[in-house]
Amino acid sequence: MKMRSWLFAPGDSEKKMAKAVRCPADIVIFDLEDAVVNENKPLARQMVRDFLRANPDDRNRIFVRVNPLDGPYTLDDLAAVMPGRPGGIMLPKVYGRQDVEALDKYLEALEVANNIEQGTTPVIILVTETAESMFHCGDFKGVPRVIAMTWGAEDLADSIGASSNTNEDGSYSFTYELARSMCLLGASKAGVTPIETIQGDFRDLDRLRLRAERVRRDGYRGMLAIHPAQVDVINDAFTPSEEEITEAREIVALFAANPGVGTIGYKGGMLDRPYLSRAQQLLAQVEGE
Repeated sequence: MKMRSWLFAPGDSEKKMAKAVRCPADIVIFDLEDAVVNENKPLARQMVRDFLRANPDDRNRIFVRVNPLDGPYTLDDLAAVMPGRPGGIMLPKVYGRQDVEALDKYLEALEVANNIEQGTTPVIILVTETAESMFHCGDFKGVPRVIAMTWGAEDLADSIGASSNTNEDGSYSFTYELARSMCLLGASKAGVTPIETIQGDFRDLDRLRLRAERVRRDGYRGMLAIHPAQVDVINDAFTPSEEEITEAREIVALFAANPGVGTIGYKGGMLDRPYLSRAQQLLAQVEGE
């Protein structure tokens, strides 16, 4: 499954859900949390379920963001949408692995109730939305269902009482860069895909490209989007170029032709084993899609 672009659409807008599915996002997330006011949540659940049932060919790439477990809506969300067989679930405001383990049990029961093979509904988790959760980003190794981790800056700012989460130039300030790093390290430890958070200004595509390219260099493998206009930029930024793929194949072949060596000459420089590992990871990313 490609996981470069994850596009949000509000679960109470059939028009926006349909538009999101028509665009080239790798994954579409129908939102039952922040995008839907409390009084509209019952209607949104029904609309999402009906959309899933009416579009079976698209279900595998449609995830649903349910409400967090520290509120009263999660079970109602899951009970409503699981009959539609969504491609996956996004769980926000995850405090620690106990939340995902609880979600796993809920999904097991709902999969049985809806004749879905047990354990086949994957999950992406939001892991930095509270001060407490920041201390548990590395706790998700071996947790069932989790295929990706992402982070958020707005709820974290609210959690700690910050008046802003950015510097004067618009970049994230230290605490939120730390959240980005903790998510990346936690995902690496868990062996799942790290996904960058949103860029709120969907009109500034040049800035989006620069940011997406930077976080990809850091190790991120995809990014959340809030508008269809962002999707092509994100897909392009997180797709290795032909030059990168060619170079990775050359490095892998060079080490394969010289077994047992720790360092090897390449294009006037010396490469050691970490270069081989990075080349293998890039090829695995491309060939696994």
